[in-house]
Amino acid sequence: MKTDIVNVAVLTAAFLTLFGIAELLYYKGKVKVEWTRKLVHIGTGLLTMLFPVMLGNHWLVLFLCASFALIILASIQYHFLQSVNGINRKSHGSIAYPIAVYGCFWVYDYYNSPCLGAHHPSLYFYLPILILALCDPIAAIMGKAFPIGQYTIGKDTKTVMGSMAFFVTASLLSGCLLVFFASGDVKIPSIISFSLLIALMATAAESLSGKGLDNLTIPATVELILIVTA
Repeated sequence: MKTDIVNVAVLTAAFLTLFGIAELLYYKGKVKVEWTRKLVHIGTGLLTMLFPVMLGNHWLVLFLCASFALIILASIQYHFLQSVNGINRKSHGSIAYPIAVYGCFWVYDYYNSPCLGAHHPSLYFYLPILILALCDPIAAIMGKAFPIGQYTIGKDTKTVMGSMAFFVTASLLSGCLLVFFASGDVKIPSIISFSLLIALMATAAESLSGKGLDNLTIPATVELILIVTA
């Protein structure tokens, strides 16, 4: 129990430090909010990679995720954390993120104790969260750098180039994680086809989701594929 409390405190400090760095960059460094949001998006995803190692059960993850969701809600209500909230469009992404993290950890915890299904238990957490944390911002960066084939979902403008970047990076990431967590002989054709399926469905989820809801739909889609094929 003491170790759990210490680990929760360490993770909380790490997340607050990340938010603090983003605020300093926004206010002192005059870095645009779109970049500070990406920093928090990626940094949050990478920090959550420590959850399976440092947190013994999903209740601790629920506590952390709920706490930061409340902080985000308060920041929206009272207009602070502008490095995350200072955008000129309506987005539910910052609230959807901790919900997605807890949901993925809950599924991981379920399949990890006892070990169920055909996939390595860690895939149920690491794969959906890493695709969300890395592929989503890469798609946004590529879409803005090469705004080819623009289309609109609600009030969100997306690009074919961004979707292609998401698909490619999600394919590569899926393949690497599937190989890393593979048990027994690695069947490369099966891994390639499964990686492409995950990437295709996650790309569709990202493309069709507006107002930041892709922070929910991307990991939920990946999680569903893993569950169905378990």
